[in-house]
Amino acid sequence: MSGVHNKANSANGVAEAPHYSSRPASLNSNQDNVPYSDRPQRKVTIRSERSLRATLPDENPILGRETPAEKLTILQCLKTVLFATKINVLLVFIPIGIVAHALHWPDVAVFLLNFIAIVPLAKLLGYATEEIALRLGENLGALLNASFGNAVELILAIFALKEDKIDVVQASVLGSVLSNLLLVLGFCFVCGGFKYSSQTFNQTAAQTSASLLSLSCLSLLIPAAFHATATEVDQTANIQHLSYGTSIVLLIVYILYLVFQLKTHTHLYATGAEEQEEPVLPLWLGIALLVAVTVVVAVCAEFLVGSIEGLSHAWNLSPTFIGLILLPIVGNAAEHVTAVSVAMKNKMDLAIGVAIGSSMQIALFVTPLMVIIGWISGHHMTLFFNTFETCVLFVSVLIVNYLIQDGESNWLEGVMLLSTYVIIAIAIYFYPASAVTPTAPHA
Repeated sequence: MSGVHNKANSANGVAEAPHYSSRPASLNSNQDNVPYSDRPQRKVTIRSERSLRATLPDENPILGRETPAEKLTILQCLKTVLFATKINVLLVFIPIGIVAHALHWPDVAVFLLNFIAIVPLAKLLGYATEEIALRLGENLGALLNASFGNAVELILAIFALKEDKIDVVQASVLGSVLSNLLLVLGFCFVCGGFKYSSQTFNQTAAQTSASLLSLSCLSLLIPAAFHATATEVDQTANIQHLSYGTSIVLLIVYILYLVFQLKTHTHLYATGAEEQEEPVLPLWLGIALLVAVTVVVAVCAEFLVGSIEGLSHAWNLSPTFIGLILLPIVGNAAEHVTAVSVAMKNKMDLAIGVAIGSSMQIALFVTPLMVIIGWISGHHMTLFFNTFETCVLFVSVLIVNYLIQDGESNWLEGVMLLSTYVIIAIAIYFYPASAVTPTAPHA
């Protein structure tokens, strides 16, 4: 009957209505017959794991997505950048923080204003890096992502090193590792565990990052043991030389890890097939944004580091507590929200990559790089942390290794990690400031 009806309509000059399948187009494709393991995989790099802009609920994936970047005006591109996330509202604190420093406001106000200002700047830095990476191609883009993965933490550490605040540098890098390992990963397990009774993730990739963290932990244990056992003479020079050699080894291991992740074992760091993300900004504008944001971050970081001593006296906080607990929030706040968001969507591989991958990058790249920078600039930072900090890192890495070895997580494991972080924070708060600096001087 339908055939007769269609013929009748054609004979009467009535256009035949096109036939639409009731199945979605994706179900009509040939992909139904392709096994999941044979489908194209998306390579996930360190920085892309941390950014994950498309997974955040407050991101706007529409602006600039349907129009090629070359056809967007500069005004449209700037609008895309400013409205990419709601956290950019905090950008208003940038001029306020600069004015606070210029007018010599109290150090507490200068610290807090610049502290808040750096949070959206860290997000913009990641946005600009990812836009440039999409333009440069897979290999160069992945290398750029890895290099700028912890740019804010590195800038803060450089300015603290410039002020000879070695204890703040050591505390900030250690605090970044602990906050990612315990606080971020703990919230991921708890928030995801409340929605799913058990969540699974790539055990091999997670264990690889955790094993590299154990190596970096060993690099701190050896100088501490060296100083504790070799007590006959002053070992300052020997500890410095040991730190320089160890830092070079760690940087080589980090480069080899990038080769492992981006070249030889990419299948371990691949997620399911997703729509290819297109760049929004032209290359020149992405580079300009990266340079501009880096300069502003450097300015705010200098003001923030310069006000640490005043904040320490005003609030009766040790520089170690500020470095271990407060400063890590600056560069990681946006990524912390991202990690928890994807964990609640049961994307635990991405959440694990944000937490453990970032910690591993700080331990294997940022920390030894700061030692080398100090070596070149004459600021003698070493890998000799005080015994308390070294023990805290060792216990944290040990707990995380135990919890991820089965490739599954639940909310109780998250509670364990959060409890560990709270206990450490309480201990650091009451830890005497006079005991922070190691016995062996850095000079």
